[in-house]
Amino acid sequence: MKNGEYSLTACSDEAGQRLDKFLLAYYNYLTRSHLQNLIVAGDIRVNNRRVKAGYKIKTNDHITIQFKAPQESQLTPENIPLNILYEDQFLLVVDKPAGLVVHPGAGNRSGTLVNGLLFHCSNLSGINGILRPGIVHRLDKYTSGLMVVAKTDESHVFLSHQFETRDIIRTYHALVWGVPEQDSGEIETQIDRSRRDRKKMAVSYNHGKKALTHYKIIRNYQYFALLELILKTGRTHQIRVHLNHINHPVFGDPDYNGRKSQLYRLPSYLRKRGIDMLNRINRQALHAKQLSFIHPKSNKRLYFESDLARDIQDLLEKMPQILLLSETKSS
Repeated sequence: MKNGEYSLTACSDEAGQRLDKFLLAYYNYLTRSHLQNLIVAGDIRVNNRRVKAGYKIKTNDHITIQFKAPQESQLTPENIPLNILYEDQFLLVVDKPAGLVVHPGAGNRSGTLVNGLLFHCSNLSGINGILRPGIVHRLDKYTSGLMVVAKTDESHVFLSHQFETRDIIRTYHALVWGVPEQDSGEIETQIDRSRRDRKKMAVSYNHGKKALTHYKIIRNYQYFALLELILKTGRTHQIRVHLNHINHPVFGDPDYNGRKSQLYRLPSYLRKRGIDMLNRINRQALHAKQLSFIHPKSNKRLYFESDLARDIQDLLEKMPQILLLSETKSS
């Protein structure tokens, strides 16, 4: 879309729709989140008034959209080593290490995955703004594993729609405290900002967005379990919040009850060994292991798999010796 102001007038057949969904019908090459950002910024108005994305369209509403020239990024490309598993002119897939922040934020404008991507390639999609070029989805700083990055706006929109329709498949592996009673199951709740700590998320019974996670036990270590998790929705900190909610927090998770508070699960003679295990991994033992999506140009489904991060592998390999157990596989 060229810079400038555009306008629409709603007809009777369009009355009752949310503003953001109404606009998607006309600008289907933009993402819903991008339109919502324009609404919040006041660049989209209804009858010359600022409204929310959930505003319900009325017959003869006059909607104006101001498309501004994109700001030039002030981010500095940095020669950060990246493990890129796949790349073409439309996108790339990167295996992110734990400890690497995905994109710059307040007080953190360097040393991120985005800085490394800008050094690696000159073209990244601009839909997510000047601080998040190419970023279609994100992983927490201390979560390792697979991410897809868009190089063009068209690819970004195509991939974003797959997230909305759940055509993108994301599988994680996590070491958790305790062993779930069922070999597999689903966790379904609403997730919202924590009222106690706004930097964290929490299960909410009255507010928030629906969140659904499927889990399956891969290995049973008697006092711990290695789980496979498939995201059916993509809420912030979803896996970590859900596993804490069912009293099986991710091992080592500093924010969601995954460190020393869980030592009570171990027999007293093993608690010192439990502390030694925590000292072996200074983060949540969570890894984005598999990623599958439809390519925006070929329309073929691509599959990618990443080896577990070395620190998690080391922990699992030494688990039987550390806990004096015979490793057993769940049925």
